[in-house]
Formats: sequence, structure tokens, C-alpha cells
Amino acid sequence: MLKVTLRKSMIGRPEKHRKVLRGMGLTKLNRTVELEDTPSIRGMINKVSHLVRIED
Repeated sequence: MLKVTLRKSMIGRPEKHRKVLRGMGLTKLNRTVELEDTPSIRGMINKVSHLVRIED
């Protein structure tokens, strides 16, 4: 399981980034979600790595 926390705002970001964050369940700043460590989740995290913090 991975803990993913939204650290920077979605305001002014491309729509693709917003959709990825919503798909992971991140809607508000400093919100943390636990996600399974799968290749698809890793790909989503790579797209928005500058906006989130990841913990194992």
C-alpha cells in the first residue's frame, strides 16, 4: 500500500493532471489516500509527482 498526499493545489494545472488526481481520490490539499502499489497507480503518480508526496 502507498500513502499519497496532495501537497500542492490543482488550481492552474492542466485538466489531465486534475483528472489523474481525482481518479486517485485526491480532491483537497493535504488529503491522504491509501492506494495499492500497482503499475497503473505508479503511472498516475509519475504524471503528478510534482504535486504529491508518496510514502510506502
